[in-house]
Amino acid sequence: MVAYYNHIEFEYFQSNIEGELVDYLQKVGFSADGIILNAGAYTHTSVAIRDAISAITTPVVEVHISNILTRESFRHESLIGPVCKGSIMGFGLNSYRLGVESFLVQEL
Repeated sequence: MVAYYNHIEFEYFQSNIEGELVDYLQKVGFSADGIILNAGAYTHTSVAIRDAISAITTPVVEVHISNILTRESFRHESLIGPVCKGSIMGFGLNSYRLGVESFLVQEL
């Protein structure tokens, strides 16, 4: 992805631990220009991640590789989606590229 956007500085973070994700959101959530978040299964269960997103000023775009609406019914509800700038799902790895582009597009 960096080859497409060599004028943008990216920072990556991955964890399977909910508290580490919360800590990282709090760390960068007042200084980054935007956050692209694939919270995986925490999308459907984490009030802590939702609260962290609500507490920061940096806009967050929720991203999923698969279309969560075509999966099991318990995956149809996102706890984080309502506190995000937007949600992108179902476009495979291109979902991340679309997330980046959502920050580059001028509001109409």
